[in-house]
Amino acid sequence: MHIVVCIKQVPDSAQIRVHPVTNTIMRQGVPTIINPYDLFSLEEAMRWRDKLGGEVTVLSMGPPSAADSLRKALTYGADRAVLLTDRFFAGSDTLATSYALSAALAKIGETFGAPDIVFTGKQTIDGDTAQVGPGIAKRLDLKQLTYVSRIVDVDLTSRSIVAERRAEGGVQVLMTQLPALVTMLEGTNEIRRGSLDDALRAARADVVVWSAADAGISDLQKCGLRGSPTVVKRVFAPPPRSEKAELVETHGRTPAENAEALIDMIFARAPGVEADLVKSVSGF
Repeated sequence: MHIVVCIKQVPDSAQIRVHPVTNTIMRQGVPTIINPYDLFSLEEAMRWRDKLGGEVTVLSMGPPSAADSLRKALTYGADRAVLLTDRFFAGSDTLATSYALSAALAKIGETFGAPDIVFTGKQTIDGDTAQVGPGIAKRLDLKQLTYVSRIVDVDLTSRSIVAERRAEGGVQVLMTQLPALVTMLEGTNEIRRGSLDDALRAARADVVVWSAADAGISDLQKCGLRGSPTVVKRVFAPPPRSEKAELVETHGRTPAENAEALIDMIFARAPGVEADLVKSVSGF
């Protein structure tokens, strides 16, 4: 079985700064990490690799420095790393990103074997769109399972996958055919601590580096800013709140009294909430 995990190198959200004039994210001097949501996908991929055999390939599109994140993925236990990097990709939105990654996935299939499962995180912490995974599935005509909380079974004989998907009001249990694309939710597992052997192997490993031409991308008009219809009007940091937290004294009260005091506080702070709730319950 061949599994491909798409990961992204992102700025550490705890240290992101916004330029006061251009209102864009300042990436210079900000430490980078693997997108945390992608780590849940990576661990899930390696779990099923360990169970059923096969290989895990990690793929990333980004600047040359993204090779550091790919090498980190190798220390966790991934088998192969591919970096898609080219100046033509600069400024890509989700549409252009899914186009380039789809071409790279097709090239991976030709070079290392067609993937049975493609994993992505549910979203990235720098974009929060959750659009790239489904965009890849659409371009490659893959069955897609989004917001997956648990993979129940993978059957290579019947070429099927069963997964639990978190949805409003409960959990859906879905089955579809392979090949499929899966986006994993947070908290579904915990990334393993890589072994010493994996760390030594990662240090010696060569990250496969592809340009747009290497990946077989012929239409550069669909890449980078030229292929990105999304226009970001403004990026800003939310202002700090001026009001302070209010202490609710619970000693000597019953749970019902505490609940009533909390509700009264909410209604006092936001009078419109009470009217909306009454309207919702009454149906008028």
